[in-house]
Amino acid sequence: MPERPSRPVIGVTTQTLHSIDGIPQGLPESWVMNQRYFLATTIVGGVPWMVPLFDDDLETLYEIYQRLDGILLPGGVDMDPATFGEPRHQKLGAVDPARDRVELQLARWAIEERKPVLGLCRGIQVINVALGGTLYQDIADQVPAAIKHDYFPTAGFERDHLAHDVTVAAGTRLHAVMERRSFRVNSMHHQAIKTLAPSLVPSATSPDGLIEAVEGGADHFLVGVQWHPEVFELSDPHTRHLFREFITAARDWRRLRAG
Repeated sequence: MPERPSRPVIGVTTQTLHSIDGIPQGLPESWVMNQRYFLATTIVGGVPWMVPLFDDDLETLYEIYQRLDGILLPGGVDMDPATFGEPRHQKLGAVDPARDRVELQLARWAIEERKPVLGLCRGIQVINVALGGTLYQDIADQVPAAIKHDYFPTAGFERDHLAHDVTVAAGTRLHAVMERRSFRVNSMHHQAIKTLAPSLVPSATSPDGLIEAVEGGADHFLVGVQWHPEVFELSDPHTRHLFREFITAARDWRRLRAG
């Protein structure tokens, strides 16, 4: 029997359990993450690797990073504005400093080595901050003309609720993958990109002009989207193309590294 090609290993970062609103005290310290991100990785041929938050042990974190062929930065709690040099806004939500430190470090290592990175919701914000950008800490308060973006499940909205349109910039990687210039997305965030990092290209915007997707140069798969595409991977072939493109880039990275 011929040997099967080795599948790329995708690091999926985690979140501190007690950073999530409503988690009771007394539970053991844990690192957790929604299963949907792991399933989204395996469906298109990746092997997910749950990355612990070793923010105070960079040697171990780097050993883990070295074994990965791609980084998936999932959704989650707010980024601490200390990561981009601003004071806390009164409407800032829960933060997870250990996760901030780990994800920013992984993103910077991957960007330096041009290892594939896919950021989803919070993940697009991590990419932007890692490269020197800043964030709105509360869209409704800081962008009065903005449409509603915070369709949270905790407020009674389904995760697949199509909240608003996005317009995709022609000629971008996202345009090539999604094969459409406009489509509707779900929306579960109240932070967003304020100052775009200089090395990023905005590849999609919402009707109010807020950036909904970014990407890096043509020779590096560095893509972030502000919505949650993992919700639609099984039902929308265009969304599946996005994950498949990411896994293909990770597989190419693996082969390149192997010489």
